[in-house]
Amino acid sequence: MIYTCYDMIRDCRANRAEGWAYFISNYVPVTRTILTHYFQPDAAGRVMERILLALRQPESSLFASVEPVPERPFVAELRQHVLALAERFEPAAAPEITVDLETLATALEPLSVVEKQAAWLETMRYAPGQSGTLLRMAPVTVEKIRERAAELIRHKTDAWRRTLLWDNGLQLGRAAAASSGSQCLPAKIFLDVLDGRSTWRGREDMEHHVRGCWHCIDRFCRLVEVVELLRANRPLTGGEAEPLRKLFGVATEKRPAWKRLFGQA
Repeated sequence: MIYTCYDMIRDCRANRAEGWAYFISNYVPVTRTILTHYFQPDAAGRVMERILLALRQPESSLFASVEPVPERPFVAELRQHVLALAERFEPAAAPEITVDLETLATALEPLSVVEKQAAWLETMRYAPGQSGTLLRMAPVTVEKIRERAAELIRHKTDAWRRTLLWDNGLQLGRAAAASSGSQCLPAKIFLDVLDGRSTWRGREDMEHHVRGCWHCIDRFCRLVEVVELLRANRPLTGGEAEPLRKLFGVATEKRPAWKRLFGQA
């Protein structure tokens, strides 16, 4: 029988060792990648263990949903928990020049949906080459979009610098995540677009809403990020996972007799 993310969520919610062992092997690497992308390596190293222990606690809401969810929406939620915990344990210094979401939305209103996505990925600290990969767009096109976005923002702010979106990314991300409305779209709609399952009419309806909704622009970009995180993810080996199983209080995984005989991990 194949053990899935659905099974893991159910077992972690019930505090079963199988669920936590699967989480350690498959999603601790994702957690580490998220931290090292958004924070300096020394800060990421200091908070990693505290974040994992916080996720392990019964009061953590990561596994609180009544029904288990598919892997990609789960990892998108994991990302949000990891960033929130990192900010709680080791708050980043406030940027010298700030910009709020309302100002950003007003400035970038002329942009198309895909242009807004390219600009928003800068708040998520993705360089043009990385953003091009995520959006399937040439890096030079991303650069041109960002230059235009920068000019639009500059004309709407009293103080400005070229790194304004990058510097304010965490704060803007929190504001966008908190700005959901009753018309906001579920993750499945965006994943259907990313997987090529959406109809032309469905995509048009999605873009009509998303163009004016920075909550959904942020959510789409987070799901694009998650697709790449999972594509590049490499689960931990048994030896790599062992210290974390001890940290979580999870029993050591017993290897089948044939693996022990041949010394396999």
